[in-house]
Amino acid sequence: MSETNGSLNFNHFLFLWFGAAVSVAEIITGGLLAPLGFKAGFLAIVIGHLIGTTLLVLGGIIGTDGRIPALVSTRISFGVYGSYLFSLLNVLQLVGWTAIMIIAAAKSANELTKAMWGMDHLQLWTIFIGILVFLWILLGREGGWKKLNMLAVFLLFGVTIILSTVVFQDTMLFSQAATGTMTFGEALELSVVMPLSWLPLIADYTRFAKNKKSAALGSWLGYFIGSCWMYLIGLGAALATGNAEPSTMLLSAGLGFSALGIVILATVTTTFLDAYSAGVSFANIFSKLGETKIALIMTAIGTLLALWVDMGQYESFLMAIGSVFAPLFAILFTDYFLLKTRTLQANLLINWSAFGVWVLGVLIYYQILKLNFVFGATIPDMLITALIYTVAQCFTNRFKRQHI
Repeated sequence: MSETNGSLNFNHFLFLWFGAAVSVAEIITGGLLAPLGFKAGFLAIVIGHLIGTTLLVLGGIIGTDGRIPALVSTRISFGVYGSYLFSLLNVLQLVGWTAIMIIAAAKSANELTKAMWGMDHLQLWTIFIGILVFLWILLGREGGWKKLNMLAVFLLFGVTIILSTVVFQDTMLFSQAATGTMTFGEALELSVVMPLSWLPLIADYTRFAKNKKSAALGSWLGYFIGSCWMYLIGLGAALATGNAEPSTMLLSAGLGFSALGIVILATVTTTFLDAYSAGVSFANIFSKLGETKIALIMTAIGTLLALWVDMGQYESFLMAIGSVFAPLFAILFTDYFLLKTRTLQANLLINWSAFGVWVLGVLIYYQILKLNFVFGATIPDMLITALIYTVAQCFTNRFKRQHI
C-alpha cells in the first residue's frame, strides 16, 4: 500500500474498518452466540465490542505516535528479537485468517451457485477468491486502494441494510430466550476476541494518519458499528433459522446473482488487510523483501491452505489468538500508557522479564477460560498480566539502580 505519513484521514479509517468488519466470518461468529438468546446475546455483543474496540484503538494510537507498524511497536517492551517472535506468530494468525476468510466466502458462493444453477465447485471458488485478493493487493500498490475501498464500503453498507431487513423482519426473535448451555462469559469472550485479533495490525494503517484523533475516532466508529452489526445479523439469523450462513439470507432477499458479488466484495475488503499486514509483520524481520511482495506470497499460501481448512476449528482458532495477543498487548499498553516507556531501544535485543510475564499471561488465559468467568478471559487476563508486569518492572528497576 503506497501511502505516506499523514495521508489518511477520518473518512479513510471509518471506511477501512467498517469494510473490515463486514465479513462472512463476523456473521458466523455472531451466530455462535444464539444459545444465549437475543437479549443476553445483544448485551454480550455490545459490551464485548465496547471493550475490544477500545483496546484496538489503543494499539492504533501507538502506531500514529511513533509512525511505526504494529509489530515493530512491540520492541518497546520486548526488544528486537522479541518483536521477531511476535511477528512470526502474527504472520501465522494472519495466514490462518486469510485461509478462513477465503474458505468461508467460497462456501457461501458455492451454496449460492448450487441453489441458483446446480453448480457445485467449492475448490474452484476458493482459488478464484484467492486470486481476487491477490489482485486487490496489487491495486493497493498502484495507489488505487483508497478510492476502491471507499466505493466497496458504500456498497457493503447497502448490503447490511438488506441483510438486516431479511433477518429482523420477524420481530419475535427479539424475545427469544436462551436455548443452550453457552454462558455469558463465553459469549463476551467471542465478542472481545474479534476486535482483539486486529490489534497486531491496526498500527500498520494508523501510522499513515494525518492526526491521532481522526485515526482513533474513525477506526473506533468504523469497526464498532460494522462488527456489532454483523454479529447481530448472525445472531438474529441463527435464532430465526438455526443457520447464520449469509448465502441463505441473500437468497431470501431475492438478490440472486448479485449475492455472489456481495459475498466476494465483503471477503476481499477484509482479507486484503490480513494478507497485507502479514507482509508488514514479515518485513519486520526481513525488511529487504518488501511488504507488498510478501503480502502477495502470503495470499497464495492462505489460498492453498483454504483448500484444506476445517471451519469446525474456528472457535478454537479465535481463542488461540486471544491467548497470545491479550497478554502481549497488556504488557505493551502498560509500558506505553502507564509506565511511559515509549522509545525503541536499538540495543535492547530481548527483555526477558517481559517475555516471562507474557508466557505466564498465556497460561493464565487458558486457566481463566476453564472458569467460565462472567467477564470472559481476555479482560481479566490483561488486567492480571499488567499487574504482574508492573510489579516485575518495579523490582527490575530497583535491582538495576542497586547495581549501578
